Amino acid sequence: MPAQLITREMQDWVAQQLAAGRTRDEIFQALLEAGWQAAAAGQALGLPPAGAPAPALAVPRVKADASGTMVDAGDKWVEVREHRDAPDLWVFSNLLSAAECEALIETAGPRLERSLTVDTRTGGEELNHDRTSHGMFYTRGETEVVRRVEARIARLLNWPQQNGEGLQVLRYRRGAQYKPHYDYFDPGEPGTAAILRRGGQRVASLIMYLQEPDEGGATVFPDIGLKVRPQRGSAVFFSYAVAHPTSLTLHGGEPVTVGEKWIATKWLREREFI
Repeated sequence: MPAQLITREMQDWVAQQLAAGRTRDEIFQALLEAGWQAAAAGQALGLPPAGAPAPALAVPRVKADASGTMVDAGDKWVEVREHRDAPDLWVFSNLLSAAECEALIETAGPRLERSLTVDTRTGGEELNHDRTSHGMFYTRGETEVVRRVEARIARLLNWPQQNGEGLQVLRYRRGAQYKPHYDYFDPGEPGTAAILRRGGQRVASLIMYLQEPDEGGATVFPDIGLKVRPQRGSAVFFSYAVAHPTSLTLHGGEPVTVGEKWIATKWLREREFI
């Protein structure tokens, strides 16, 4: 019997079913009844093929206090505004101070260039018309403010500082956006192996809002029907233990309609990022 192709439409359908509350077992059985081979159904659900190692489940974890409303971030307590279990997603208030936001923007401003995306076909970078922001990367520990923020993130998420990519600052002017996408590197693309040599797979993302626009620019999660509105100093964190649409971490930045949005993004890797 010929192999059955797992299309993006199939992956999106599975993600929608999971978001609607159906279990993987229920979806797997529905696919079998619809004529799918067991191996293809498992692949569509992000399950490893028979004999293959299970995906690494180690991801950063937030440990809130007993009330579930505050998290110890070392040099300050951070307020939890919202928490979702699928995916593991947290919205924080007051992660950054106004002075820290201003400092990151001021130092980043002169270094901004048109944003690129990772090209998993080649392992390099490319200009992507789905992403119309301008940005730059700080090296780890580059400034006193960067060092302070990185230490706070490590404590907040219980993840080693060396396992994080450099802090990326992005500016979205009027009309700029980033269409829905995943942050992990697609294991099926030929260039992914080269990318993973620098620290393994991405396992989580933290988006921090440095400046909110007057209108627009929300961070949206289509699979779970969530929209996070930018607010200076706040942040949204989400993890993905499997590099697959069933992680429910499809997300994007809506177009800014009035003003400018500035964010700082921190991607966390499995191992030390080099």
